[in-house]
Parts: sequence; structure tokens; C-alpha cells
Amino acid sequence: MEELCLVATHLSSVNTGPTAYFNVQTQRQNAPLPSPIQDNDFPADHATCSQALTTPTTGTILLRLIQGGVVVELTALSAPVPPLRVIFPATVIPNPTIFLWKETELHLLAVTDIGSLHRIVIPLDGFKLWQDQTENIWPREYFISNLPSESIRQCFAHAQGTHSIAIALPSGVLLRIEAESMGYDGQEEEWIETVFHYGSFLSSLTSYLPLNSGIPGSSDIISLATHQWPTDIGHVWSLSRDRTLRLWKAKLGCVASKALPSVPNSRDPSTSSSASAKYLLLDDEQQSLLKIFSVVSEEYERVDIYALAFIPISSSTTGGFFVVVDSSSDHLVEVGNIECPKHTAHCHLQDFVVHEGTLYTLWDRQGQSMVERAVIDVEGLRTHNLPPAVWKESHYAHQPELTPAYMEEQLLSTGSLTEKFLNAIMKPGVFSSLTLRTALDRYIDACLSLPGPPPPQLVNTYSSLCEHIAAVVGCTVTLNRDPQTGGFQHANYWTALKRDWEGFVARCRDVERSARWPIAIGSYGANGILVVERERIGSLIVEDQPIAIRRMLEVDQQLHPDHTLLAILWNLRSKLGPRTLSTLESRIIDLMHQEIAFSFAEILQDSARRLNFHEALDDGAQEWFAGRLQSVGDLDAATRITIDCLGGFDLAVKREEMEVEFLTLPPASEWLLAQAAAYSTTTVEARYDLSLCLIILLFFLADELQSWDPSLLAEVFAVFRGVAMLRSVCAQPSESGQSGKQGSSSADDVIAQMHNMNVSTPKSQNPFKSSLIHLLVGRSPAADGIASTAHNFLDSTGVLRSLSPARTTKHEVLFADQIKSLGFIDITRELLSSLPRTPAATFLQSQVLLKLGRVDDAAQLLETLAGCIGIPNMTLEDAEALGAVIPSSHAIQTEYAFYLFAAELFHNVYLVHEVRFSQLAIQVAPSSSDTVPLWNNVVKGLTEQALYEDAYATVMQIPYDNQKRELASQLAIHMCEENAVEKLMAFDFAGIAGEVEAALAFKARNADPRSKPSYPRILYTWYTRRGDYRNASLTMYQRARRLYDVIVDPTSFVSLAEDQLEALSVAINSLYLVEEKAQWILVPVVPDPARKRQKLSRHIPDSKYISSKYDAEIIHLSDMEYDCTLLRAQIDSIKREPSLLSSPEYLLPPSVIVMRLAQANQYNQAMSIAQSLKVDMTEIFILLTNQCIRLSRNPGAILEEDTSGWLLTDNASSWQGTPSDRGWRYLQRSLKRYDGQDSDYRYAKASLESILSIGRSLSPPPWLIDILDNHHPEYLIRISLRYENIADAVNYTYALILKSDKNVARETAKNAATTWLPYALIDQVLSAGDAQMKQPPNLTELRTEVNNRVKRMQKFSQNVA
Repeated sequence: MEELCLVATHLSSVNTGPTAYFNVQTQRQNAPLPSPIQDNDFPADHATCSQALTTPTTGTILLRLIQGGVVVELTALSAPVPPLRVIFPATVIPNPTIFLWKETELHLLAVTDIGSLHRIVIPLDGFKLWQDQTENIWPREYFISNLPSESIRQCFAHAQGTHSIAIALPSGVLLRIEAESMGYDGQEEEWIETVFHYGSFLSSLTSYLPLNSGIPGSSDIISLATHQWPTDIGHVWSLSRDRTLRLWKAKLGCVASKALPSVPNSRDPSTSSSASAKYLLLDDEQQSLLKIFSVVSEEYERVDIYALAFIPISSSTTGGFFVVVDSSSDHLVEVGNIECPKHTAHCHLQDFVVHEGTLYTLWDRQGQSMVERAVIDVEGLRTHNLPPAVWKESHYAHQPELTPAYMEEQLLSTGSLTEKFLNAIMKPGVFSSLTLRTALDRYIDACLSLPGPPPPQLVNTYSSLCEHIAAVVGCTVTLNRDPQTGGFQHANYWTALKRDWEGFVARCRDVERSARWPIAIGSYGANGILVVERERIGSLIVEDQPIAIRRMLEVDQQLHPDHTLLAILWNLRSKLGPRTLSTLESRIIDLMHQEIAFSFAEILQDSARRLNFHEALDDGAQEWFAGRLQSVGDLDAATRITIDCLGGFDLAVKREEMEVEFLTLPPASEWLLAQAAAYSTTTVEARYDLSLCLIILLFFLADELQSWDPSLLAEVFAVFRGVAMLRSVCAQPSESGQSGKQGSSSADDVIAQMHNMNVSTPKSQNPFKSSLIHLLVGRSPAADGIASTAHNFLDSTGVLRSLSPARTTKHEVLFADQIKSLGFIDITRELLSSLPRTPAATFLQSQVLLKLGRVDDAAQLLETLAGCIGIPNMTLEDAEALGAVIPSSHAIQTEYAFYLFAAELFHNVYLVHEVRFSQLAIQVAPSSSDTVPLWNNVVKGLTEQALYEDAYATVMQIPYDNQKRELASQLAIHMCEENAVEKLMAFDFAGIAGEVEAALAFKARNADPRSKPSYPRILYTWYTRRGDYRNASLTMYQRARRLYDVIVDPTSFVSLAEDQLEALSVAINSLYLVEEKAQWILVPVVPDPARKRQKLSRHIPDSKYISSKYDAEIIHLSDMEYDCTLLRAQIDSIKREPSLLSSPEYLLPPSVIVMRLAQANQYNQAMSIAQSLKVDMTEIFILLTNQCIRLSRNPGAILEEDTSGWLLTDNASSWQGTPSDRGWRYLQRSLKRYDGQDSDYRYAKASLESILSIGRSLSPPPWLIDILDNHHPEYLIRISLRYENIADAVNYTYALILKSDKNVARETAKNAATTWLPYALIDQVLSAGDAQMKQPPNLTELRTEVNNRVKRMQKFSQNVA
């Protein structure tokens, strides 16, 4: 027999998707709820019983009874199908069974503790099995009438097939239930119940009497068996506690019985050597102690049926023996015994199976599974000449338990305490995710039970299980101070933290011990054997040579002479203490991370001296091992044989054979892949231990290595490096790369639970791989066996093909690249640190640094690597390796192509380095290459980094004119948006300033005037810096107009009016800098599409139709000043009276503004605005004159009125005199300033009229009379006549004539106007004077002067004629 080993996988790493659920309803009334699961029980997802169904149609399907017996879980081990959980309304008694019916359905038969028999029919869809078939599942329920309700928990069921079920009742009674119909087409199933007793009715009664020689309960059935289904053999075999084997027929009941011996090699139980053994009963719990198998006899052309019963023995020599009983006829004939091996003593048989003539037994050895197998030779048993059976033992490979002592050894190496414990518990295969979660929940519950508020770590949420454990464990441990010294008690803290971690590990070990409890054994595939544990599924797999050698070394078995060297080295290793071994491993791994600068012999000699390796062994041990090594004939050949063993994969299938043989294989199931991953881990661990033995050999013989072949030393190092790399990968959990996939429940899972209205159902395990090695195996070529798949994967990595650690092969870098692509950056970095800095390894290192955020270091590596591209001295191997890791879409043959690729790596992510590599590419670009994208990347990258000077310099260097103009405009716009206007104005843009100016002008015209940045202001600055004041003024004026257009309500006016006023003011200031004769701007007039069409002239020039030409409007400086003054006045009005905003006409016209100011006594402002806006100031001076009159009459009025706008100004306050005097003086100065020939002195006239209108109580000021007398004497005469001031009219007339006479005498008359006088008016004055009762003064003189004037003029006219 070939040697087999056990390899197992946790079910949490098998699930391939969200679990499907199906709820089974019961028709029983008032059915009790299932018993709750106790807290001290093992986890709910640990199985209590199991069954494996293997058929060509379905592959292997595993049935597990979980959740305290309420849920039956079906898991496909041969197809990537999510599990199906069937939830029953009551507890299912052992043992539920599944059968394949007509290749299209699965029938699940289960009996519950409320007396119901359920048939669950599950439709199948080819390799997809029950996937997406949950809606089509249909259940049937049958009420069993002959089940004793008081002792139903002591019963157990055994399904013979889809139509027959046997139930073991108390007192050895058998209940058989046969189906008459299946219940198709909507009909109810018909079942017939038959109760059988093992003897007559009288014997069944007397069995309860004390007179009976039997012990009470001795007839209780503890095991049932039938022939493997499908079969036409309807018999049932039972084994009782008193070791009685019975044969039950379907119609007749018990037809035969036989008492089996209690000790081996005893043909007659009655003659047993032990008198008490006869009545020593077996345990009363249901056990798997009976199996039925058949043997085809070709000689006699018949099928012989045999019962195989196991009889446990409490002995120190064996765990029990098997009895083979011939049951081909109605009689039971004992054929012989098969005694179990000695090392099964103190072990418990859990299950056994007969497969292809071989007996496979599953033993519980101190909580761990052990499989023993032996060939059953029935004919040899009959002849009694058969030698003792040859048993082959299979167990799991050695895996260290995480005991406190083991963790102390782990803490000897460098690293934090938390990191060491996390690495130990998260290592794949040590604990399942279910174990870790269960232990974590129990740990949290224990922490929450402590007094005081809980630490925040206990209530926070975490993205991954690893993060959760790291945060929670040790959160209750605090760093205290010494009460006497006040110093921190670090030693106590670390001790307490280590104890806390050890307590958590102990919880994990306790849960995992339950998870690894063996339950059942079965077959799968053609020759596979399946081992079912509570939470793991294992299988027997053929051992490869390293696993076999390591197993033999552990049990001190004799090795093949070719491997004698390994036996010697294994003993040498055992002599080294844990500290020495740990130091040696750390040293050799450090050497792997260093560049090889010396010979391997010198390196090993130096390392051996540093470690004091020989001092770790006493002198006697050194001499003994030296003598043993001398016994090896050819040490060089023995070492090479060991290297070949470590690097060989004999079970791998050649790729050519795979392509032909496995072309039509279905997709590999997750369980098969997980098993292959576990097997890979097992063989890698074995290879690591053996390769470490070779390293120990080199250290032991360090002084003699100068005579060794250097290539052999290099090969030893290369093999150790490859195995160490694989070991690091195998120890990597998947959470480090796929933690994001584990944190939350999938949408499909939630939808499935909501659809079934079963939200409270426990969430299924998330479909993530448990380890990195599992992910990698899934990507490797599949094979028909687990060992072949594992060897195919390990061989495909190529890490054990290297011949020297000073070289890096293509396979090694591809392996590291594959791990990087899966997202495991840290392990990729660790692998690359073991490889020499070849171009391919350097490139991968740069990619890893990029992932880690070390961008500068990655860019430096890439820039260094660029020097190796395209040079002739790169080896072919390095070139192939580099080409393999660089994406296939990039053909890199030149330095220019590599710079392009490097720039693309940093594209839109790390602009600094994208710019750098783009610049390097430009420098080495061939003359025929298109560098437009590169220039574009450089300018945009520098711009994004705010390196505007460099960006400007680059723009000016661009050889492409169109691109230069475009990028210059983009640079200018970006600088504006980033508030770098000052730097922008410092740039000259020689030769392309027009493009920049056009871009800014476009933005200024089309951007929202309220937005930032303010492009009109920027463009204004641009024009001003260049002395173009007209365009600067135009820009700001257009901004003012656009702001005016967006002011549509009082709110917008308040927020935007100041900006509009500022724009107008700046436009005016700029236009003042233009030559005075040309102080105007030309504003294009764009028609408003919102306006109604007006009737236009029919004769419109054709040029008007051209879309690029618009009407223009000339805006003079005065127009701007008018707009500015009006807007400022409107703003001031609203500031003084905010209530104006509530009026729809909140923008007052100029005349109203002026009058409101005058009425508010703001005469200075009113007159200034009126003058600017060309508003008549007559009313202002009338109001001012009235104010002066009021002050003259009532000087105290100044205290009652607000005169801050005129009398209290700085200038008026400095004047002497009374308020009345200052008021009249203010009026005089105002008239002097604002009245004159342009206004025809109408403001002075208005003031005079205001004074005269109040009567003669107040005389007009002399200065006012002088103004009118000098410029409008005729008006004085007329106004005096109007207000009947005849005396004043006479005086004004007399003065007018005298002044005219002087002018005539002084000047020669050139025309009639020189001597003209208003004679008609003079006549009116004379007439009015004559009409007075009292002659006014100077009336006579006036008359005389008029007469003289007339005579003089007559004489003057005669002389002229």
C-alpha cells in the first residue's frame, strides 16, 4: 500500500457564495419550539452527525446536522455551488440521509423529535445542483404513530433508501416505515409502519423481569446498517448493547441473531475467558459499529453479503476488533476477526467504511482524527490461515500547538508581541474564521462582564476579523505606575498583555478542539476517502517524498539509504536549542535579503563564527556527528540527492497530458482547491524543515566549505530561498489582501433571507478564500487529484528551479507579480527582498512601493531602471523576465519607450513624477516621434503643481506653435483660477500674448461677473500693465453693464451695486489716462433676443447680416461719469433710507434724488449731484434761500434742524458771524459756484424771488443784488415792479441808465446793441413812479437822465448819419 496522509480544510474556506435557505413548515398543531442551544455547548455551526453522498451525477455532497439539530446543511464538495441549509421546525434525531433519485432530484429524509418524518425533494440542475432551485424545493411531512414520545430522544433513524426507514426504539424494538407512494402530482405520501421485536411476544415481556439472565437495556439497539443504496436487498442489520447481531427482514422481522464475542479470537462467546465480559454492555449511545458490504464471487457467480461489526475493548493493547459475519442466507455465520493495531488503545472508533475491499477506520485519538486502513481478505479469514492484518496509519502532518511554551519560542525572534500572536492565530489552517469569531465573542462577553464602563474597543466596528482581534485583545490591560517610584511598570504591563493573549489563544484552542472532533468517514470520487469532522472536511492523500521523509524522521523510522544524510541532520537539529535554531533561521534569512558580495563559503564561515554555532553543541556531540557524517560515502552526492528531493514534484502532471486528458473537466470545487492549498502547505513545511537541515549541515561544516563545489553551495542556498518564499506565501491569510470583501454581508445573502422571511437565520459564511495559497492554487492548472493539483501549482511557481541565489529567474518574478496582482503587497515586498536587484525585480519593487504610497522611492527605482533599457549588456534572462512583468500592451525596447511607460504609471495620480518622466522622454525622444502629448503632460503637470514659472518656461520651449498658443491660454486661465494673477502679469508671453489676451477676454465676456475669479479685473490688470488704457476702461465698463443686467431685484442690487460702482469708477480712471481728445470707448451692441421684434428698415446693409459684426456704441467719458454719479447717488439714497428697497421703484431718478437730498438739508451733496447729472437746481436754491430767511428770523432754528450738510461742514463752521450770517454766506458761495452765464443766473433769480415773496420784512442781500445788477439789471427792474417795489425799480433803472451812459462814452458804438436800453420798461417805471402818492426817490433824476439820454442819442445818430 502506498503511504497516505490526512489533509483537512475548514468549511469556512469552502463556501463559494451566499448560503441558500429553505424553511420546512410543520402541520402539527401546537408543536413545541426546538430546545435552545446552551452557552457551554460547542458552537452552533459545529456538526453533530454527517453523511457523504457520492454519485457520478452530483459528485460528493456532504450532509451536516448543525444548529443543535435544527438545520441540515448540504455542501457540494465537487462543484462550486453555494451551500443549502434546510431549517426544520423541530430537532432532527440522528441520522438524516440524502439520496439521489432518477438523476434529477435529491431526497432528504429526516425524522424530528415531534414524531414527524420529512421528505425534502430538491431539484438538481446539472453541475449547478440546487443553485437557483430554492423556489422549486417541495417538502412532505408524515406523522409517525409508533414513536414513543417520552423516549424519542433515545431513538435514532437509519434510511435504507428513498422508500424505507428503520428507527431503533427502546428495548431492541425496530420500527420500519415503508413508502407506498412518493407524493408526486400533489398527492400525499403513503407510509406503512411496522413494529418488529427481536423475539416472541412472551420473550419480549420476560425481558423486563429480574429472572432473566440479561441485564436491563442489554437489547437496546446502538447501531443499524443496511446494504449500500441503490440495492434490492431490503434487510436491516442491528447491533445491540449485549453485542448481539440481528438480521431483520422487511416482512418477517428478526429472522436471525448472533452473539458476537467480547474478545478477539474467541469463536464461542459462551466460553469467553472473562466471565464478566459476557455481561459487560456497550455504551448506550448510538454508535457507528456496523457496516454491510458485499463481495462478488466470480467463481460461483454469486454475491456474498457480509456484516462487519466492531467490538470495542477497554484494553491497553488494542482499541477493539472487527468481526466479519456472513449473512448471505437467513443465518449469521461468523467468518473471522480482524484485530486493530496496538496504538489504537485508548482511542475511540468514530466510524468506518469498506471501500474497494479495504477497511478504513476513523479513530478519535485525544481529540484528533486518525485513519487506519487494512485489506479485508474474506477467503483468508475463512481458512483461518490469514496472518494478522497489516494496518496502515494515516494522520495529519505535525502542526505545533499554540501552547504558552511554543509562543515563548516565537517571541525569541524580532517583532512585537501582538504581531507574533496575530501571525500565529491567523496562519491558514491553524484556526478557522468560525473558531476565531466564536473565541472573540466569548472574550468580549467576558470583558463586558467586568465592573466599570467597557473599553471603546469592545463596541467599535471593524472592517476585518484580524483588525477586530488586534484591537480587542488586551484592551483591558493598562500601563500602571509604581506607587512608590512613580515610574511606569512596563514589565508588568507586558506580562499582563502576554497572559491576556495566551488566554485568548486558549479560547481558540478550546473551540478548535471541538471543530476537529472526528464524526464520520466516507468515500468520494473513484478512490478517495473523506474524513468529516465537526467543522473540517479532510481526505486521504498520497504522500510525496518530502512529507514521507519528514513523517519517518518524526517517528524515528529507518529511511532509504539515499536519505541517510537527512536522518543524521535531523538528529543534529534536535540537539540545537530553540534559541539557537531561531537565531540561525533569522541569520540565514538576513543573508537572503543581502546582495551576494563574497563566496558562499566565506559567508557561511563568517556567519558560523558570529553565531558561535559549534559552542551550541558539546564536544562529544560534535565528534559523534562528525563521525556520522564521515559514514556517508559521498557527501556531495548525498547533498545533491537531498536537493533533488526538495525541489522535485513527482506527482505533477505534464502540461501536454493535462491539455489532452482534462480538457472536459468541470470547474474545480472550492473544497478541492482548499485541499490542494492545504496539501501544498504541508509539503512546503516539510521541505522547509528538510532544507533547514541542509543549512545546518553547512554551518556545521563551515570550516571545510572551501573545498566544496561553489555551485553546490549556491544550489543549497537557492533551494532554501525558494522554499522559504513558498513558506511565507503559505503562512499568509487572505484578510491582509481581501479584508474589504469580508466585512459586510453580501446583498444576495440579505435578499435571500428577506425572501424567505427568515431574517433571523444565522448569516452564512462569506465566500472568501482562507489563505493566499488558496487563491493562487485556484489560478493554477487543475488536475484530477489533490496532490497533482498541489504539485502542478508548486511546479508552476518555478521558485525551486533556480540554481543560485545570485540570479533571479523569470518564474520567480512572475510568481511575485502574481501575488502583487492579488493585492498582497506586504508579502510581495518580502518576496522581492529575497531576490537580487535585477531589472525585473527592481520594476516589481517600484510597483510595490507605488502601492504602499512611497511614490518618490518608486520613481527613483524606475529612473534607475531606465538606464538598463536598450543596452546590449543586459542578459537574455533578465530581458525576458522584465518583459514578462511589464504589461504586454507596452513593447519596451528603447529608453524613450520606457519613459513613456513610466509616465503613464503616474498619469493623473502623481503629477510630479509624471512630469519628470515626460521631460526625460522628451529629452531622449527620436526626431520622428510625436511629442505633443508629452509637452501637454509636462505643462499641465507643472501647472497643477503650481510651478507656474516652470510651466511658463516649458510653454515657451514648445516647438509646436499651435500647441504653444493653446497651452499658454490654458496656463493663464489656470493661474487665474488659482489666484496667481501677480505671477501671470509678470510673464511676457512673447509672440503669443494675443492668444492669452483673447482667452482672458473670452472669459471676461462670458463668465458670470459675480463668480471668482473676476476675469474682467484680471483683464483690466493685463491691459493696464501694458498701457492699453482704452481697452482697460472698456473691460471694466462692460463688467459694469453685465452687473447691471444681473441686478433684477432689490436683493441683488444691495449685493452687486457696489461692484458695479467700482467697475464704473475704475473705467473712468482708466479713460482719464487716455489722450483728452480721444477719451471714449467703442462698445459693441449685441441685440437682446428677449426683446420684441421691431419693424426695421428694408434697406439694411449686407454687412449687418454677418454674425461676427455688430453695431457699436461710442461711450464718452462724460457718459461714464454720469452713470457713475447716478449709481452712487442711488446707492447713497438706499443707504440713507433702506425702506426704499420695499418699493418696486427703488432706483430713484436724478431729479428725485436731488430733491430728497435738498429736503434733507444735504445741500452740498445735492448741488454736486445736480451739477454732475445736469439737474436744474432752482428748487435747491429756493429751499436754501428759505432756510437762510428762517435763520434770519429765528436764529434758534439751527438747534432744531439738521444742518450738518451745509452749515456744520468744516468750511462753513470756520466762518465768523451768526448762523444767519453763515447761512447767507453759504448761499452766496453756492451761487458763485453753481450759478453763472451757463444757467443764466436763474438760481440767483430764484433766490431773489424767494426773498421778495415774503414781503418787505427782509431786504435782499446786497451781494445778490450786485450779481443780478451786473448781469441781469433788466430782471431786477421787472422783479421790483412785479413785487411793487417802485422805489427799487426807479433806483435800478436810474443805475442802469448811468452805467449805459458810461459805456457809450467809453466805447465807440459799433452797432445798435451798444446803445440799446429797455425804453418800454423805463416808461413803465416812470409811469409807476408817477402813480405813487409819494414820489419815489431819484424819480426826477431818472426822468431827467432819460430825457438827456434821448437827446444825446438823437444827436449821436445824426453824427453817424
